Amino acid sequence: MLSSYYTVKTYGEHEQIIQKSRFIGYVQRVETEEEAQHFIQEIKKKHHGANHNCSAYLIGENDQIQKANDDGEPSGTAGVPILEVLKKRKLKNTVVVITRYFGGIKLGAGGLIRAYGSSTSKVLDATGIVEKVMVKQFSIKIDYTLLGKIQNDIKQTNFILNDITYLDKVDLNIYVRLQDVKDFHNWITNITMDAHELDEKEDLYIEIDVKESS
Repeated sequence: MLSSYYTVKTYGEHEQIIQKSRFIGYVQRVETEEEAQHFIQEIKKKHHGANHNCSAYLIGENDQIQKANDDGEPSGTAGVPILEVLKKRKLKNTVVVITRYFGGIKLGAGGLIRAYGSSTSKVLDATGIVEKVMVKQFSIKIDYTLLGKIQNDIKQTNFILNDITYLDKVDLNIYVRLQDVKDFHNWITNITMDAHELDEKEDLYIEIDVKESS
């Protein structure tokens, strides 16, 4: 499994007008090609009166599933530009549909490529991107006297304090990126002077907001 990858936050949409044509972008996170195709068909049903519902998707750890559909636009002017934006942003498990209502002004091949690429970028920006990061989960039991020190110091690290449970001892739930596990063991040993109980839990993916697009 990948230690990290980028994907879209969730479902999103964005509309813009270019030379009197309406371009409505839709994006969704998906895990399978069936989910991607279902999403595309749902948008087509919603906009059955539109001139075009062009789409593209990238699925899989190695982008092994990728499709682009021009849906009646000149070959290579719609689906491929959508797909290229997904590749440029290094996104995975993402499907985009751009619906176009023709406004009476022809854009030409170059204009269409720019319009579909721009519409894709705008719907991605409006929706937001996250980094899915594989982490190890640790449960750390410490005395209450160490809590403040750890809470302050962990802010200077790459470790993520996910949760605190207050019992007879303090139980900290901490996420650690796979490449930082050795550093984490050294850090927790030093800061507690080895006065802690450590339990390693299962690995899992967490989501971290990406403030600026890749």
